[in-house]
Amino acid sequence: MMQRLFLLVVCCGVMSTAFHTAYDPTSSRQFDAAASTSFTAHTEITFDLSYADSTKLHGFAAVDWVEMGQFRARVPVGIITNCNSPDFNGVDGILGFGCKKRRQNLPTPLFWAMTDPNNMHSNARHIQRKFSFFSTQNAAELQLGGYDPETTIGDMWFTDTSSPSDFIVGVSSLTFGVDQASAVELINFSPLAASHNLPAIMDSGTSCLVIPGSNLDGALTESPFAKFAANWAKGKSFWITLNGKVFEIPFESWFLMGSNETCVQETPAQMNGLLIGDVFFRSWLVQFDMTSAPPQIGIAKLNTAYAPVTESVTGFYTLEQAPVSKMPLVRGSQSLIQAGQMMQGVPSPSSTEVDQIPVFNKKGTQYFVDLKMGTPAQTFTVIFDTGSSVFGVFVKPSSLPPGVRRSLPTAVLMETSATDVNGFYIPLDNTSMAFTLFAINAMALGAVVYIRRMQKARPHGPLAAHVV
Repeated sequence: MMQRLFLLVVCCGVMSTAFHTAYDPTSSRQFDAAASTSFTAHTEITFDLSYADSTKLHGFAAVDWVEMGQFRARVPVGIITNCNSPDFNGVDGILGFGCKKRRQNLPTPLFWAMTDPNNMHSNARHIQRKFSFFSTQNAAELQLGGYDPETTIGDMWFTDTSSPSDFIVGVSSLTFGVDQASAVELINFSPLAASHNLPAIMDSGTSCLVIPGSNLDGALTESPFAKFAANWAKGKSFWITLNGKVFEIPFESWFLMGSNETCVQETPAQMNGLLIGDVFFRSWLVQFDMTSAPPQIGIAKLNTAYAPVTESVTGFYTLEQAPVSKMPLVRGSQSLIQAGQMMQGVPSPSSTEVDQIPVFNKKGTQYFVDLKMGTPAQTFTVIFDTGSSVFGVFVKPSSLPPGVRRSLPTAVLMETSATDVNGFYIPLDNTSMAFTLFAINAMALGAVVYIRRMQKARPHGPLAAHVV
């Protein structure tokens, strides 16, 4: 039996006291639900979501046809009726590509629903539930079903994530310097630390590298961000150790030359971990594999000579897979993989269909995908976000069909009062060090929604003096 699909639609109102400017609904394309003959509202399912930057979204669930690249499916989507953040100005919605969440009354994520083998209303049901992503200075590419070997150099390294429903890995070291040998360690664990790993989300929806701005209640001897600021200099690189493997984030990836800005930011006070944002995807291709439990991440050096596609294409490639034989994972008190417990074995080939979709890169920090939703199809441009799982588009509540409006709570229909809406937080893992994910689950192809989950990093404090 085909699974029941829901669509989530979102509309935005005025700012809350956390923002200095208001969200302007006229700057975004709004989904016209009344014009879509295939739109089905599920007003019994409403949502109230909060983000780390104080963004709040209110809306309800629905189902409609969505097109992404060469794929088309009838899937759950989010209808957004209320928003408080100016970060949505000029964009149409968000496309979360994260995992399906457990124990949450939210729509199935878009890619998850499209690749459901039981969804007879999807021409993507035969595609493997894997996707890869990378970026250049001016463009980016989303690969569905695996990855194109032409985009990488050398072998791909594979590792399990430490969460059943999020792309979380363990970070045991973060160094910064001119070369790896002389680089200073930014994450220094204290004797009080329960584990020598910090949780980190691989998140394309975050522009920068976001690191702790405190000693995490004594788990560290000092603030990693403060030490970075004290050692700031042009030309230096980061070396980050993910589940025991070291990867370089070069200067040209974390420093935005065009705007003379440092794309490194300190985490909000309530977050005891890291966000590995777009700066990483400019040097490395990352594959997100949701066919296994827990999900698996593959990382390979990006082939900088490869030019991202400008239109959707499909190809068949012989790809490496994660090895069947592997060492057992040692989990700490935060359910993180300990350093050194890497996957072992020899990659095995398989023929895999990969669909490549162009992604627009805005200033090297934000990524957007064009989608279509409804019948006839309406076009939207949404932000691509691996750190959340909900797809949502904006709608003007007064434009909804009368029957839909009558069945919705008053709070969902309000277009100008996001101030009093109480959002809920989604824990990444109930054993992870109080590390909380603030996000929407995305689940509909064809609608365009944009959400910047973290404010763009601005140089401040000691950094400001170095930016010229």
